Amino acid sequence: MKSFVLNADRLRTPFLYFLCVLYLLYLPVLAHAATPPDAPAVILIQNATIMTVSHGTIEHGSILIKDGKIAEVGQSIKAPKGAQVIDAAGQFVIPGIIDCHSHIAAESINEGGVSVSSMVNMAEILNPEDIDIYRDVAGGVTTANILHGSANAIGGQTLVIKLRWGLPAAKLPFEGALPGIKFALGENPKRSNFSIPGQPKRYPATRMGVEEIIRGAFSEARDYKKTWGDYNKRAAAGEKNLIPPRRDLRLEPLVEVLEGKRFVHAHCYREDEILMLLRVAKEFGFKVRTFQHILEGYKVADELVAAGVGASTFSDWWAYKVEAYDAIPYNAALMTRRGVNVSINSDDAEEATHLNQEAAKSMKYGGMSHDEALKMVTLNPAIQLGIDKRVGTIDVGKDADLAIYNRDPLSAYAVVQKTIIDGRVYFDRQRDIAERSEREKEKKALIDKLKKAAEKKPEEKKPDAKSPAGQKPAEKKPEEKKSEEKKPEEKPKPPQPPQGSISNDGARFSASSTDFGGAL
Repeated sequence: MKSFVLNADRLRTPFLYFLCVLYLLYLPVLAHAATPPDAPAVILIQNATIMTVSHGTIEHGSILIKDGKIAEVGQSIKAPKGAQVIDAAGQFVIPGIIDCHSHIAAESINEGGVSVSSMVNMAEILNPEDIDIYRDVAGGVTTANILHGSANAIGGQTLVIKLRWGLPAAKLPFEGALPGIKFALGENPKRSNFSIPGQPKRYPATRMGVEEIIRGAFSEARDYKKTWGDYNKRAAAGEKNLIPPRRDLRLEPLVEVLEGKRFVHAHCYREDEILMLLRVAKEFGFKVRTFQHILEGYKVADELVAAGVGASTFSDWWAYKVEAYDAIPYNAALMTRRGVNVSINSDDAEEATHLNQEAAKSMKYGGMSHDEALKMVTLNPAIQLGIDKRVGTIDVGKDADLAIYNRDPLSAYAVVQKTIIDGRVYFDRQRDIAERSEREKEKKALIDKLKKAAEKKPEEKKPDAKSPAGQKPAEKKPEEKKSEEKKPEEKPKPPQPPQGSISNDGARFSASSTDFGGAL
C-alpha cells in the first residue's frame, strides 16, 4: 500500500520564501535588541511621585541608582557628577511588576507524554528572542515565574527570570531565586478536554487518580531519599566497596521538595482538590508554596492561612470551563481579608502587559486600598517566589527594577514610559516610537530585496527522474510510442493513507511531538 504524504519538493520553494519573509519581519526588532542597553554607573530619577509599596508615597521624590542597586530614596537628592538624570516630573514610579505565573520565553510548555514529568526543566528551553519578553517589559514587568504547563499531575521544573531583553538565555535566570516545580489538579491532568484519536487515554482520568499519582510519586521519593541517606551514612563511616544507589532524575526534584529546596506551584480550581493537596503535603511533610489560579480559594481561605500557602489568582476570569464556574471577581479581596498572601498573575503574554490594571480591579471588586492592590503585582508575588529581599519594593539596597508611568499605575489610562531592570533602561517609550519608522523602512527594504531576488531567478526544470543525472532523456522510438498508445488507459487509483493517524493535509502525524495545550 502506498503511503500518502505531502510532496515536499513541491512545497519547498514557497515554504522557504515564507520563512525568509517571516524572518525579515522580525529581523529589525531582533537586531534592535541584539545589544542590551548600556547601563550608566549612576542614574538619578527625580521629580517623580514614588510609590514605594513598603513605606508610603513620596511626592516630588528622587531615586538614586548606583551599579544596578537603589542607593538612595527621598526628596532633594542631588545628582552626582556624571550621573544620567531622568526627569520624571508628573510621572509615577513603582517597583517593577512581578508575574507569578508566566509561560513566555519558552520553546515548549508541556511534556505531556507521562503523568509525572519532574525530570524536565524549563531552564533548558529558554528562548531569549521571544518577542513577548519585550512586550511584557513594555508593560512594566521586570520579573516572571516561568512555569511548566498543566498537562501533568506533577509537571516540570520551573524557574524565575528577569526580563533582560537582548541578553542570552544564560543571563535571564534570577540569581539566587529558589527553583520550583509545577503541579496540576483537576481537568487538565485528568484530560477532561483532551485525547488523541486512536490512542488509549493516559492515566489518570479522574481526580482521585491525580491524587494517587502525587501520593505514589512522593512515596517513591521518600524511599529514594532514605536509600541515599543510608548510603551516605555508611560512606561517611568509612565503609569500603560501597555501590551507590542508581540515580533517578524523576525523583531527585521531589526529594528537593521534601527537603525544602524547591517550591511547589500547584495549578488548581476547586476547593476539594485544594484541600486534597494540603492533606497530601502534610502527610509527606512538604509545603505548597503557591496555589495557582485557585478560583475557589475564597471558600477555603482559613485553611490556606493555616497552611501558610500563597494564592496567585486571576482578577476576574470565570466560566471558561466547568471547574471555573464558581469563580468570582471578589476572590482576591476575600482571601486577602482572611490573611492569605495574594498575587494577581497573567498566565498569558498579552495579559501580562496590563497586570497593573488587573490588580486595580480588586479595588472595585472587594474595596481593596490602592496600596493593597499595588502589592498584588509587586511585593506579594516577590514574597511568594522568595525574592522579596531583592525586589518588590523601592528600598535602599534592593535591585533597581522600576517601572515609570505617565499616570497613576492603577489607572486604565496609565502607560509605561520606561522600564528599568538592574539599573538598565530596557524599555523607553519615546525611543521606541522614534525608531519605529526606521525599522519599518528597513523591513520594507529587506522584503523588497527578497521579492526582486525571487523574481529574477527562473524556476529550474527538474530532470527526468528515470534519466541519469546530467543526461537528457532518450527519445522514444516510433514503435515504442505505438505500443504505448495501444495499451488501455488505466484510471489512477485514489491514494491510500497508511494505517495510523493522518493530519488534514495528508502529512504524517506524530502524537509524541504534540504539545498538550496551555496552562488554563
